[in-house]
Amino acid sequence: MDGGGGFMGPPPVPRSPEDVFRDFRARRAGLIRALTTDVEKFYVMCDPEKENLCLYGLPNETWEVNLPAEEVPPELPEPALGINFARDGMNEKDWLSLVAVHSDSWLLSVAFYFGARFGFDKESRKRLFTMINNLPTVYEVVTGTAKKEPKDKTPKNSNKSNKTGSKPSRQSEPNSRAPKMPPSKEEEESEGEDGEPQEDHESTLCGACGQSYDDFWICCDLCEKWFHGKCVKITPAKAEHIKQYKCPSCTGSKRAKAGV
Repeated sequence: MDGGGGFMGPPPVPRSPEDVFRDFRARRAGLIRALTTDVEKFYVMCDPEKENLCLYGLPNETWEVNLPAEEVPPELPEPALGINFARDGMNEKDWLSLVAVHSDSWLLSVAFYFGARFGFDKESRKRLFTMINNLPTVYEVVTGTAKKEPKDKTPKNSNKSNKTGSKPSRQSEPNSRAPKMPPSKEEEESEGEDGEPQEDHESTLCGACGQSYDDFWICCDLCEKWFHGKCVKITPAKAEHIKQYKCPSCTGSKRAKAGV
C-alpha cells in the first residue's frame, strides 16, 4: 500500500453525501480506536527514531501508522506529517489530544475532497456537513468531552411530552413503565426547523459502541446510560413489553453481587 491512504488500486469512490458520510464515519471509527482502545499499540508504532509518520483512518474502520504518499499531489489529502517526532517531547495525554485535533482536520478535508471531486452542490455540501456535525469530534471522544456533555445538560422542558429532542427527564415521568427512548430522526429534523435546541441528543453516545445517532435507542433504568437497540439486541417491539430495562453491564453486576 503506497503511503497508507487506505486503498489498493482505484478505490470504490463514494458518489453521494450519504456515501461520503459513511466513509467519513468509518475512517473516524478507525482513528478513535487508534487513540483509545489501541492506544498502547499506536504509541509504540510512533517511534520518534523513525521517519515522518502519519496516522490514517481507513474505510474499513481500522487504522494504520505509515509513511505519507510519495506522489504529488496525493490521491487523497494527507494527514499531519511527523506525529511521531513529538511523542516523547510532551505529555502523552497532550500529545494524543493534538493528534486527535489534526485527525479531525484530516477527516473533514477528505470528506470535502470527495465532495469537490463529485461536484456536490450547495445543498449536498450542507447535508454532508450536517451529518458530520451531528457526531462528536475525535478530539471530544479522546478527551472525554463528548461523554460529559449529556450529564451536564438538563432538558429545556419538564412537561410530559418528550418531543423537544432532549433526553427524557426521569423526574417528569416517574411512573413510566416502558423503556425511554430518544426522539426519532424525523422529530429531530422538525425540531431543527423550529429553531429548538438539539445539542443533548447530538452529543449522546451509545454506551456500547460509542457512536452517536441511530434510529432506535433504549435507556438503562439503573445506570441511565443510552444504548442503540441493535447493540444490546433489543427491538422496538420487544421494548414495549419491558417494564424496567437493565443493560448487560448492570445485569452482570447484579449477578456478581448475588454470587451467581
